[in-house]
Amino acid sequence: MSKLRVHCFAISLEGYGAGPDQSLENPLGRGGLALHEWAFATRSIRQMFGQDGGSTGIDDGFVARGFENIGAWILGRNMFGPIRGPWPDESWKGWWGDNPPYHCPAFVLTHHARPPLAMEGGTVFHFVTDGIEAALDRARDAAGGKDVRLGGGVAAIRQYLRAGLVDAMHLAIAPALLGSGEPLLAGIDLPKLGYERTEFTPTPNATHVIVEKRG
Repeated sequence: MSKLRVHCFAISLEGYGAGPDQSLENPLGRGGLALHEWAFATRSIRQMFGQDGGSTGIDDGFVARGFENIGAWILGRNMFGPIRGPWPDESWKGWWGDNPPYHCPAFVLTHHARPPLAMEGGTVFHFVTDGIEAALDRARDAAGGKDVRLGGGVAAIRQYLRAGLVDAMHLAIAPALLGSGEPLLAGIDLPKLGYERTEFTPTPNATHVIVEKRG
């Protein structure tokens, strides 16, 4: 069976995966961009946005690993856009423009139905209203034997962790303090849920930790 993987999910030194007051102007919350400076400097991310240069060391290696053998994505609704409640219309098509970085089916968790949305580059957003397990089943079917990447945000990852459905999770602990925001692991007992640390790699830009489900 394909695995459900989290990659490159950045958290602050206090464990926040997003800053406070998320909005259209600050999709990661106030100060949230600081969590991802390590990734923005890598060659893999710069190439994704059509830019030249970038680092090719350990940080870049972790970014590249996150795209290997991925056949579908799952996204929380905040990862798709800032709109809350029923969709007022179908004009909002995501944060990334006409060619999102997924290039495969992406399943968006929501309480409000919406028709599938096909974008350039092979990304098709599907809006799932019947829960996290249904989204995972659909994503696995669409992935055709490849793995599924859980992109976030914080609330979506917490739901899948509590259900014990995440097989592997890569966290990048950024050297940043946010003061407040959305805590990723507060109240979640990873060892009790069957997770163990399998990698720990500090760099000057971030500390990379991988935890995996035992067995």
